[in-house]
Amino acid sequence: MPNCFVPANILLPDENIPLSQWACLACDQFTSQPEYWQKAEALAEGKPSALHLVLPEVYLGKPGEAERIAAIQANMKEYRGTVLNRAVKGFVYVERDTGCGPVRPGLLGAVDLEQYSYTPGSSPAVRPTENTVVERIPPRLAVRRGASLELPHVMMLINDRDDHILGGLAAKKDRLRPLYNGELMLGGGSIRGWAVEDEALCGALSDAIEALGSQEAFDQEFPAAAGQPPITLAVGDGNHSLATAKAYWEELKSTLPPEQRETHPARWCLAEVCNLYSDSIQIESIPRVLFDVSADEVLRQLHAYGEERHLGLHLGEAPKGRQSFTLATPDGRETAVSFDTPAEPLAVGTAENFVQQVLANCPGSRVDYIHGDDTARRMVAEGAVGLILPPFDKADILKGVVLGGVLPRKTFSMGHAEEKRYYLEAREIQG
Repeated sequence: MPNCFVPANILLPDENIPLSQWACLACDQFTSQPEYWQKAEALAEGKPSALHLVLPEVYLGKPGEAERIAAIQANMKEYRGTVLNRAVKGFVYVERDTGCGPVRPGLLGAVDLEQYSYTPGSSPAVRPTENTVVERIPPRLAVRRGASLELPHVMMLINDRDDHILGGLAAKKDRLRPLYNGELMLGGGSIRGWAVEDEALCGALSDAIEALGSQEAFDQEFPAAAGQPPITLAVGDGNHSLATAKAYWEELKSTLPPEQRETHPARWCLAEVCNLYSDSIQIESIPRVLFDVSADEVLRQLHAYGEERHLGLHLGEAPKGRQSFTLATPDGRETAVSFDTPAEPLAVGTAENFVQQVLANCPGSRVDYIHGDDTARRMVAEGAVGLILPPFDKADILKGVVLGGVLPRKTFSMGHAEEKRYYLEAREIQG
């Protein structure tokens, strides 16, 4: 089996196009705040921009979606001939300064989708960290079908406690070819990138990442799971985008002769690898915000939820060590919610189970997963109901995946919305 993370043919826009115009935020952010995307569109109007190559999810299911997809696919073909006139055959080393902490290093390359699966119970080298909601794949698949390019916002995590891989590459960056350096639009901070093109160095980086997922390294890191299939890469962000790439590849693969399945570009997906143990990786819990349901009704549902499952519900200050989350209501109150015998091992799982009960029992209600407690609280003040979750220990991410399978949906976020990956580079996915 080849390495699961390898060099790629990476395309970049003309060097005269400002990053503040070209690069745009991951499409799955600000899904309840269309004003963000309206501002982005105003900045990109009439100019070459990655925003014209992606479909912000705020527009999914809205009038004009089919027209937007057709325009995206047409823009891809046009940009390939006129805008994306630079290329890297290898990796791109990235440093992102969000202004919210240490500079975040990463390595952009290609993930082998043959070594990734989101099927429950599977243990491939490349794994999701959270449940994949298969119902979220079809609308994304509609964009990828017929697309000639992919732009990456997927971020993968490696278990490199000694920071050998990215730390070692950072020490060599002055010897690499600079690619871009500039500010990102709408509070995204700044970003710099360098080409990693030397074949020997590319091979060494790919091999070093693969070694992190060796059986020996896995057994040492997770003794309670010794002997089980090891994990090399875990999805840190963009879970459903990677799942969509996989679904498209499986769909396409069935139409290809065996020899083409080995080399077709759609077999791989561009992604940025980051080190889970880097100080720059900030892991945050994701609040749930319920809309179109009253606070009184949510409280009634909460009591019913606790009673039906004999969980021992408590409202008020939670005893130390007890699993809890905070219920925020439009009147400004924040109430600690805890259980004697919680339904799930993590607070996020218990909260998510409760949210699903509210959605099932309250027709017309809906939930959104909001990045940032302060943003969630602002929405609550406007009439929603929020579930604010406790901090999440990032050291438990891989441990939870290895020992218990995937984590509950939307367990954690790698920073605030503006800290997500911006679309900047591209890659051809048609054969």
